[in-house]
Amino acid sequence: QVQLVESGGGLVQAGGSLRLSCAASGRTFSRYTMGWFRQAPGKEREFVATITWSGGRYYADSVKGRFTISRDNAKNTVYLQMNSLKPEDTAVYYCAADGRPVVPPGDREYDYWGQGTQVTVSS
Repeated sequence: QVQLVESGGGLVQAGGSLRLSCAASGRTFSRYTMGWFRQAPGKEREFVATITWSGGRYYADSVKGRFTISRDNAKNTVYLQMNSLKPEDTAVYYCAADGRPVVPPGDREYDYWGQGTQVTVSS
């Protein structure tokens, strides 16, 4: 079992930055592909970014060049640095973990999910 706890969400003005963190329990964090997803009101949950065991990174086109996913295996933590935020980035952001070494970008069949953290970008 892996438990995921997100933090770092909040209210920010357009053009601002936030860094989300996701702390994972368990001793095998380095063997999980980690992903970030988001869900806006009335919309389906959508892929944001993923980072593989070996550090390979993939992004949704809508965030490419603005968001950066990273991981610190010593701290069992994955991060999402979000820059140049836009009102359309407003959503609940979820962290997810999967035991596959690579998860196709956009694949939502992750093994474990966090509870989410709210990000609100004002115009």
